[in-house]
Parts: sequence; C-alpha cells; structure tokens
Amino acid sequence: MAYMEIDKLCINTIRMLAVDAVQKANSGHPGMPMGAAPMAYVLWTKYLRHNPNNPNWPNRDRFVLSAGHGSMLLYALLHLTGYDLSMEDIKNFRQWGSRTPGHPEYGVTPGVECTTGPLGQGFANGVGMAIAERHLAAMYNRPGYDIVDHYTYAIAGDGDLMEGVASEAASLAGHLGLGKLIYLYDNNHISLAGGTGLIFTEDVGRRFEAYGWHVQSVEDGNDTSAITRAIEAARTETARPSLIMVTTHIGYGSPHKQDTFDAHGSPLGADEVAATKKNLGWPEEPKFLVPDDAKLHFREAIVKGAAMESEWDELMDAYARKYPELMAKWKAGQGGSLPEGWDKDVPVFPADKKGMATRNAGGKVMNALSKSLPNMIGGSGDLDPSTKTALTGLGSFQPPATSGEGVQGAVSGPWGYEGANVSYGVREHAMGSVTNGIALHGGLIPFASTFLIFSDYMRPALRLSALMGVKAVFVFTHDSVALGEDGPTHQPVEHLASLRAMPGMTVIRPADANETAEAWKAAVAHRGGPVALVMTRQDLPVLDRQRYADADGLKKGAYVLADAGEGPPDIILIATGSEVHIALSAYETLVSEGVRARIVSMPSWELFESQPESYRRAVLPPESTLRVSVEAGVTQGWHKYVGRFGDTIGIDRFGASAPGEVNMEKFGFTTDAVFERAKALLKAAGKWPEGRGKHIAAGG
Repeated sequence: MAYMEIDKLCINTIRMLAVDAVQKANSGHPGMPMGAAPMAYVLWTKYLRHNPNNPNWPNRDRFVLSAGHGSMLLYALLHLTGYDLSMEDIKNFRQWGSRTPGHPEYGVTPGVECTTGPLGQGFANGVGMAIAERHLAAMYNRPGYDIVDHYTYAIAGDGDLMEGVASEAASLAGHLGLGKLIYLYDNNHISLAGGTGLIFTEDVGRRFEAYGWHVQSVEDGNDTSAITRAIEAARTETARPSLIMVTTHIGYGSPHKQDTFDAHGSPLGADEVAATKKNLGWPEEPKFLVPDDAKLHFREAIVKGAAMESEWDELMDAYARKYPELMAKWKAGQGGSLPEGWDKDVPVFPADKKGMATRNAGGKVMNALSKSLPNMIGGSGDLDPSTKTALTGLGSFQPPATSGEGVQGAVSGPWGYEGANVSYGVREHAMGSVTNGIALHGGLIPFASTFLIFSDYMRPALRLSALMGVKAVFVFTHDSVALGEDGPTHQPVEHLASLRAMPGMTVIRPADANETAEAWKAAVAHRGGPVALVMTRQDLPVLDRQRYADADGLKKGAYVLADAGEGPPDIILIATGSEVHIALSAYETLVSEGVRARIVSMPSWELFESQPESYRRAVLPPESTLRVSVEAGVTQGWHKYVGRFGDTIGIDRFGASAPGEVNMEKFGFTTDAVFERAKALLKAAGKWPEGRGKHIAAGG
C-alpha cells in the first residue's frame, strides 16, 4: 500500500465527514463511505473530468453512486471538491428540506447525476448514460472534433450486483461493448443482515467476464496505487466495459464494528466514533473537521474543471464555425428545445370505420416525428414487430464491428453507435432504467416499449423516472383483455390504475389514430416528467372529426367529443382508448331515445387535472351528476369522476383466454351493455324520457 500523507489526510477527511454526519442525524449508513473512501478519492481527484462550478457541463464524466445508501460518500466529495453544497448542508444530512437527503436525489443536490438507493438502478442508469455518450459521439463527432468524449463511472456494492436489473444491464452493456463504462465494485462481503457468505457466493468476476466485461481485482481497498493502476487499465480497454473488484472493509477504522453488518445501516454511536477517530489518528473535536491542506487539495478540482471546460469551449467554437448545421442541432438537443415545425410531418388520418390499431398509428407518428427530431432513440423488450416502435431507416445501435447481415428482422439503416434503435432483448427492467440513464445524460429523447402487462417488470424504473422528473416516453401496447387468446397472463387490468397512482407519471390512452398523433405530440412537448402512452393491439375506427370534436382536445386530457341539446346534460359517458367507440355508440342510442347526453373522451387524467377548474367544470358540469365511466381495466379511481350517483364499467377481476371480441362482450363492453347501465341510472333518477319522444338530435 502506497499512501502519500496528503492522500491519507484526504481519505480520512471523507470518512470522518460521513461518520459525523450520520452520527449527528442519528440515521444513515457510515460503513460504506468508510470502506470505499480510498477508491472514490482516487477516482475523483485523478480521473474524473468535472467542473464543480458547472455541474451540467455537457462533456463532464458522469459519476453514479449506485450504492446510494452510502450517500454521505458522495456528499463529502461534492462539498470537498467545491460544489454548491455547504458544510451546513452536510450537517443537515437526512433532515427536512435538506439538500443532503438519505439517498442521493437528482435535482436536489448539485452534482448528483441520478436518484439512487433502490439497488441496481444506478448500475443500469450508468449503462444508459454510456449508451447516450456513444450515440451522441457517433452523431456529432468529426475528425479532430471529439466534442462528445467522456466516461461513465460508478461505485456499486454487493447488493447492486445481486439485483436482477444489474444483471440485465450488465449483459446488455457487455454485448454493446461500452468501453467508456467503468464500475468500481465495493466488495466488502457484508450486507445489511450479515455476511455475503450467507447469500452471495458466486464468482462475480467470472460472471462479468461471461457478460463480456473487462474484469480486474484489487485485493486491498486501501492501496491507492493499485486502484490507480486498475483505473488506468480500464481506461485503456476500449472495446469492453470494465469492472474493478475492490476488496474493502466496511466501517474501516472502527475498532469494534469494522467488517460487521453493524456498520452498514446504523450510526456508530458516540463511543465508537471517538474510538474510530483515535484509531485513525483523527482529532475527536471539532466535529466535521476539514483540515486546510485537505481542503486545498480537493479544491484543485475547481481550477482543473474550469480549465477543462474552457478548452472544450474553444473546441466547440471551432466546431461551430466548421459545422454550423450540426452545432445548431447540438444546441437544440442539449437545451431540450424543439425545432420549428417539429410536428409538421405528423399525419392526419382520414375517417375510417375499420381504422387501425393505435399501436400501428403510433408507429407511423413516431417515424414522422423522427424526421424532424434526430435525437430520438429507443427500442423495445424484443417486441418491435408487435409494439410498432422501430424507427425505419435509422439503424440499430450496435457495436461498430457488428454486421447486420443475416440478422433476421434487423432494422434497416446504419449498424453502429449511430443507430437509433436500441435492441434491449427481453430485459424490461433494465430497459426502463437504461432509458432513464439516457434521459439523464441529456441531448436525446429516449423511448422504450413493451406490452402494458410487462410494465410490472419496469415499475421500479418507472417510479424513479417519475421521481426524478426525467423526459422519457414509455410506449405500452396490448392494453386490455381485447388482446385476446394469450389470456390473463398477458391481459392488463390493474395496470392503468397502477400507473396513474404514480405521482409525476402522465398516462395517455388515445381512442383512435388522430388522438394517437396528438398523444405523441403531447409526449414530446411535455416537461417535468415521463409519459406513458397506452396503445391497442386491435383495430379501432378513425373517428370522423367533421362530426365529432377535433382530436387536439387530447392535450387537455379530456374533452367533449359530442353533445346533445342545450344546457347541462342529463348523463355523461366518460371513456378512454378503445372503449370510447363503444361508449360513443351507446351515446348515439341514448340520443335517439330522447336523452340529453354527452360523451367525453378522457385519454389522460393527469393532463385533465392540470387544466383550470373552469375548463374541468365545463367538461364535467357539477350539476350533471349522472355519469358512467367505461374503461377495460379496474374501476379503481374512476369514482372521482363519476361521483356518488354515477356508475363505473370496468374489469375488477383477471381476464380470460378467448378471442378479443368475445372477451369484450363477456366483460360487458358492448353498446347494449353501456346503454342499459346508463338507462338504469336515468330511470333511478327519474330522468328517463318516457313519453317525451325522440326529439334530441346528436351534436358534434
């Protein structure tokens, strides 16, 4: 082990800041920062290209603390290297309103690249960041102008590598040959409940070698020279991602808790803190000590970072002069702005009784958008032929050496990192997390697709996407029991309610091809969180918009599709997706019976709730208390819109294996069934127009 005195001082500064912060909060995880401090110190002071005065510098290296429970390691590094994170912030660790929450949160703390804590998520986010770096480099770099040229680093723990999402992401990263992805594995042999010998005895190195990773081992986590050599070797390896397995001691320096699970998730305790400081030759007082020499050494990052960014700025100036069109696209992508006329090629679909599935319409719209939005990138969980989400002619994102010849179903266009279609394979969980990573990197509009039922596999990633507020589009097809014979294992019923229950997730379920076009436009323009687009497998009529309201009402979440008569309606039918057509037929029947009815298409609760109260009351007048919701999913949540006098038509059980149209009939999704339910409400309220005649004509 080769320690210089300044290295030892800086490493112990990291350790003791973490120990003091956890102790003051009486909550947290001191052990991981204490053990991993040397590897983090080497990485941050010798290799990480970053500018503390500009955490969003586009060409910075990305650093992910996948083992997010060790958040004080990251907060200590951010504070010490000069980010806008004060000592007062460190002292407020885990407190209400703090900028140093218990696990790193994107958007809360300057320099935190992604929200981590649920183990394995950061691991997969980093893969997405590395994919984004390679794709942007292929799009924009030119000889002598490597404007996109950075690494993605992470520190992961035993728990990360146990999680299935990390295995999925590691397999994908190895296949893709992401050579600028370097992960340090904090191999301390301890989990929260005990030693890893109880649960995790596989040969991790050989597993990652089988995935196609470059694997190295550092036997002493305090040996900064060995860590340095390993990172150097990893940076030299350009064709494979790298895993550096570093054997560390959790709670390093604690006389009684080092190498025990007691150091994992609880404060050391006042006596043990004092004993640890004595053991490491650290003053017991003052707490939160940052020696001047250590501070000066860490703050060199400010000068170095400014110089690196200044050099890059000069390169960008020269690039702008030589490639002005590329520079304009780069700026638009980085700023998140949409080019003028970005939606000009989106098709308008003519009225058609047979129509098309909204998944098919979605595919046409996506490909139209990609003409004006070259920064779209994404793929599916091995389901492109079914989800219709392939971007035609834009190629497959693959290692440059991969040949597309002989690959069945290969996407036309270039093969290499410039390809915009990411083949995720059957790895939905990693796909969701990788998509988040691409979004977090910046400069791209990522999408991911699978069947709605398999959003279950993606839920942790979807939740973090919403929590971080990232711009990502998730396309879910085969959205109900109408998909048919595949049966209840593939038929979503609770999934719409589940997605809607997630704060920050905008769910849109369009009713026809033109609503689908508007849904995609809304998703691309949306700010402040992910969007889930929910599409049908079966064909749906394309509504005659000369007769019914324009589809651009979708952007408000709900709109009056058709109305009969003047004044507040006697009954309102509210429907989404494929059920709009069933409800519309029932509406026409009601009108023919003399009922003053209204039908509302409600593709998005979230968009509707964001509208002014005046608009919401105009669509759903409070005085119109008789309402029927129609949706092929659980009825949970619909009572908010139908009220105490309304009725909900849905499916509060699992589906069945039968042709789709049979399922819809058996589960009560027919014109007659909806009409009868509405009629029963009207009769019970004394509003059925017996004897009034059929005098109200359908509006539009």
